[in-house]
Amino acid sequence: MLSLNMPAMLTEGISRAASIARLALGHTLNFALPPLCPACRGLVDGQGGLCATCWSTLSFIAPPYCERLGIPFVYDPGPGVLSMEAIANPPAYARARAAVRFDDVARKLVHALKYSDRLDLAPMMGGWMAQAGRELLANADAIVSVPLHWRRLWTRRFNQAVMLAKVISENSGVPTAHHVLERTRATPQQVGLSRPERASNVQGAFRVADGSKVEIRGKRLVLVDDVLTSGATIDNCARTLLRAGASNVDVLVFARVVEAARAPI
Repeated sequence: MLSLNMPAMLTEGISRAASIARLALGHTLNFALPPLCPACRGLVDGQGGLCATCWSTLSFIAPPYCERLGIPFVYDPGPGVLSMEAIANPPAYARARAAVRFDDVARKLVHALKYSDRLDLAPMMGGWMAQAGRELLANADAIVSVPLHWRRLWTRRFNQAVMLAKVISENSGVPTAHHVLERTRATPQQVGLSRPERASNVQGAFRVADGSKVEIRGKRLVLVDDVLTSGATIDNCARTLLRAGASNVDVLVFARVVEAARAPI
């Protein structure tokens, strides 16, 4: 009988086997079907790319932004300025960066990767993340992906955060350490929950794997996920790593929710 916490080697094996199978299937379909834009289903030149229309509407995040949260500013207030959100509710992690805003095209890319087996999108999305997080990765010791509970991993057969982290590692040269963080509870989906409900939902849902504290003690880590919404999951993961001895935790995601533009303080 499976234990409540499936061993890291087994979950890694599930993810690796599923990835190989999906990549093989993808190469087969490339010969049989024309490549389509993952956002609008229009024809494109190659698999894993966007059409010109969707590319033009994708909203990349670039400076100026809050030094702590990576939230874009409407004007450049100068170096080191924080957003109102960062001052009022500072997170456990040091800095967060995202490649794009979580708009309609970004949502379709995330859903295609996560729910439609479009693993061919990971190199493109992870490459953009590596560019957006290059300052975080410059001094990082390891990349840690936000884990799935083993039951959800068994159902989905791969962790999209792991796929993105592998691409970021290949682009940056920073090694991955997917095994150090575990999800101990099969929490309900965060979609539709309020900010307080999201925080309560993931409270105590993560732990550092047995024997991994020595590995992360004093290390600078970059925590990777696909989307940052309220930040409850990411913040809980960061607190767990910091309590276990990590010296610093930064956050790198593909997309983040950006509310109505506000002036910095």
